Amino acid sequence: MKKTTIWLLGGVMGLSFLILLYLQVGYMRDMVSMRKHQFEESVKRGLYQVAHTLEMEETRKYLEEDMNAISNAEQSARQNIVQQVYTFPDGSSMSIQQSIQTPPPASYTQIPSLQIPRPGGNTTISERNKSLQEELLKRYIRQRALMEEVIYTMLYNSNDKPLREKMDFSLLANELTAQLQNNGISIPFHYIVTTNSGRVVGGCNCNDFNYKNQKNSYSQTLFSNGQPNRMGVLRVYFPTYRDYIYSSVRFLIPSLIFTVFLLITFIFTLIVIFRQKKLSEVKNDFINNMTHEFKTPISTISLAAQMLGDPSVAKSPQLFQHISGVIGDETKRLRFQVEKVLQMSMFERNASNLKLKDTDANELISGVVKTFTLKVESCGGKIDSKFEAENPFVLADEMHFTNVIFNLMDNAVKYRRPDDNLHLEVCTWNESGRLYVSISDNGIGIGKDDLKRIFEKFYRVHTGNLHDVKGFGLGLAYVRRVIQDHGGTIRADSELGVGTRFVISLPLVKD
Repeated sequence: MKKTTIWLLGGVMGLSFLILLYLQVGYMRDMVSMRKHQFEESVKRGLYQVAHTLEMEETRKYLEEDMNAISNAEQSARQNIVQQVYTFPDGSSMSIQQSIQTPPPASYTQIPSLQIPRPGGNTTISERNKSLQEELLKRYIRQRALMEEVIYTMLYNSNDKPLREKMDFSLLANELTAQLQNNGISIPFHYIVTTNSGRVVGGCNCNDFNYKNQKNSYSQTLFSNGQPNRMGVLRVYFPTYRDYIYSSVRFLIPSLIFTVFLLITFIFTLIVIFRQKKLSEVKNDFINNMTHEFKTPISTISLAAQMLGDPSVAKSPQLFQHISGVIGDETKRLRFQVEKVLQMSMFERNASNLKLKDTDANELISGVVKTFTLKVESCGGKIDSKFEAENPFVLADEMHFTNVIFNLMDNAVKYRRPDDNLHLEVCTWNESGRLYVSISDNGIGIGKDDLKRIFEKFYRVHTGNLHDVKGFGLGLAYVRRVIQDHGGTIRADSELGVGTRFVISLPLVKD
């Protein structure tokens, strides 16, 4: 599958997951907002009903007291009858009798009796009725004004009481609980009653309720028709407000978590796909490199074998010996390449057995330098060695450690600059109880992107379709694995066009 196709599928799937997450989060946000709005409306309705009930109860109590006082005062009064005579312009008259007595029961209403005299003179009945209606209307308006004044005086006197005397906190608590439950709210709450100035009048015994610092508190004015200094404020706080609000979306949390888990799994799967694709490309490069590595010695051995079949070669012992030597060298080259692959495979299976012993690193590295000097000088270069380590003894496997130094120096020769003579420098020194080995060159260098991956198995710096530098991409992976199994570390510093430096750190042998 092409890389573009993988990116396209990954983008579509990722976008689908993100849209799904966005819809779920948006739905949860809308549900929480709607829940908050419903909760606020229910609380406001409940508090309004509580305030209305308290005002009606206070008015009822005052009216009962006032009516009882009036009833007691009038019980001693005797019944009186008042008769009023109305004279009309034509000289006729009409007598109206009204009885005044103690207040009758609430279910009984006394209607004043009217005595209408017989008509006389020239006055018509319609004119008398009209005059009578006008007189009754005036009397009704006057009595209504008196009644309104009486009611206003009663209410004013009722609201003139101090807030503490008007409050019945047992009634408030019961009414508050009932009204909130009627509006669908049955969670715990704290309440407090204060004056307009903020002075606390009473409330529940809740030490953790500080209404000035609570965000989720609601307030309602009490006795709003009275004097401003006699009004109160009812404040209610719900300590489990957040739990109540978010309880409506708890069932969506597992779905959201599952969606996030699927998104993470998809991302991980996508990463694995790209890694597998990259590994497939690296293995293909490895096969191509191995084909080129094996092609040259096989061709040389095949050509040498054909030459040995020539009768003239058999007659020349020197030529026969030379051809035999070529076959032997190419066979060793093939064996070395195969062993390198096998060694790396053994290291991957943790099947390598290092034969560690006290080793003088200065002496071992010096031997490799002497062996490698001829190869460097044949390329027009030189090797400088500085063995400054006063304590060069480490626990090492001589064969594998020698291969490490050889691979690093061989890379310096392979990746030298064609326009400049190779300059290879090998140094050792002690620092912080460890042995440090440095191998630096003035070659082509390594880019930053490639520098991060040079120790990966099968990885090689891309040079297009050119195969002028032989190798499988296993050398540096082998080097790092050997150094790690020796308890050491290795790092690379490089710059394009300047050169590369490898630094190895190994623990010293303890006394």
